[in-house]
Amino acid sequence: MAESQEGFLSPQTVLDELKKNGVTHVLWLPDSETNWLYTLMSAEPSLTLVPVTREGLAFSGAAGIAAGGGKPCILIQNTGLLESGDSMRGWCLGMNVPVVMIIGYRGYTRHGVNTDTVADFTEPFLIAFGIKYYLVERDADSSRISVAFEESRKKNRPVAVLVGDEYHGFN
Repeated sequence: MAESQEGFLSPQTVLDELKKNGVTHVLWLPDSETNWLYTLMSAEPSLTLVPVTREGLAFSGAAGIAAGGGKPCILIQNTGLLESGDSMRGWCLGMNVPVVMIIGYRGYTRHGVNTDTVADFTEPFLIAFGIKYYLVERDADSSRISVAFEESRKKNRPVAVLVGDEYHGFN
């Protein structure tokens, strides 16, 4: 039996969470998985989209936006997160930048049989850097996005939201 739409994470729900938390800029690397979210974000006048050519550039950009008084959010995939660890360390951890990273959890399955080894390394990577993270798989989990923003603000540091439904609600 097919899962109902309530079992998915809607791009509109993610956009609503960004707006509710006062995000001014979304730094992201364009990809096919977030097409519907991109369409909604690009039509939202309160958001400025800042595309980057490599995920590591999102961290320096977020630091600059935060220093200028904006409220950035980073939207990337876990493969790019692993590649950009030093940028995250130097720019956001080292400079105490309060930023939420919304990370597509490529290869993750909720049943523990991951389809890509990057899923096996994602959580240990975040733990190694001392990054708190929250798993969001469906609309019912979306309040965790606000929890991440609140924690990031209180602790003045990056916090991650792992999106475990990248192949459903974002398509």
